[in-house]
Amino acid sequence: MDINNETVDRLADLAKLEFNETEKENIKNDLNRILSYFEKLNEVNTDGVEPLIFMSDNVNLLRADEPHTDFTKADALLNAPAKDSDYFRVPKFIEK
Repeated sequence: MDINNETVDRLADLAKLEFNETEKENIKNDLNRILSYFEKLNEVNTDGVEPLIFMSDNVNLLRADEPHTDFTKADALLNAPAKDSDYFRVPKFIEK
């Protein structure tokens, strides 16, 4: 595949970018170099190589989600600068 000016214009339009002619030529050359690199990767012999689906063999390393209480309401309210019964008191920050 060869990148031409129309392709660069289409990519610029999709990305909502604007290029002058010098920038457009540089981008076209860069994209052609990138594509030629990937074409070289197609030449690599991958016979007998398993496709990589996951980066590691580890499966589901998450801990069980079990609810527990680390501290009581009273303990939490001990550090509150202002409280009202069982609730934290905070300055009003939403106006009507």
